[in-house]
Amino acid sequence: MTTPYRCPSCKTNRTRFNIIQQVSQSVKLNPDSGEVVQSYEQGQLEPFHLAYNGPDLKVQCAACGLVEDEMTFKKFGETTM
Repeated sequence: MTTPYRCPSCKTNRTRFNIIQQVSQSVKLNPDSGEVVQSYEQGQLEPFHLAYNGPDLKVQCAACGLVEDEMTFKKFGETTM
């Protein structure tokens, strides 16, 4: 996190952000009750159950509340106002 951030929504915030670390959990749910029927370990998924391939980090602007991928804030932080 050595790249400057800037919010692409409010366009003024360069200092106040919330870093959100995403941890996925693969589960199989009961379709009627919504209860967890099975919890999968990494690499032990059944066929037709794709592994999570999203970002590890999300960033939230602490001024306006926008939540986006970290790269969005980094790219916007590279541009000057």
